[in-house]
Amino acid sequence: MRAEWTTVLLLAATNVFMTIAWYGHLRNMRDKPCFVAALVSWGIALFECLLQVPANRIGNRVMSVPQLKILQEAITLTVFVAFAILFLKERMRLDFLWAAMCVMGAVYFVFRGAARP
Repeated sequence: MRAEWTTVLLLAATNVFMTIAWYGHLRNMRDKPCFVAALVSWGIALFECLLQVPANRIGNRVMSVPQLKILQEAITLTVFVAFAILFLKERMRLDFLWAAMCVMGAVYFVFRGAARP
């Protein structure tokens, strides 16, 4: 598999773990003390880190660091919107579309004509 796609898939997986670690306790652990939620979140975040490091190392072979960061942010927001709607039961709003368009603009500009490392 090409390094670009490996990076995207690893970043998507890492963002699933990250989103669950950061926001999952808002639905599942409301009745638990904050330190318990933090410890569970740290345990989940370990898997995020175990995927994030290889994703960045593989991605840095074919992308610059700014490209990696903007790509990661676009994936993060995509995963988060899906998580917020499906898991946290947030209402879909048109503002999500406008925000996504702004992020896609950032992706366009950082990848436009940029030289690879």
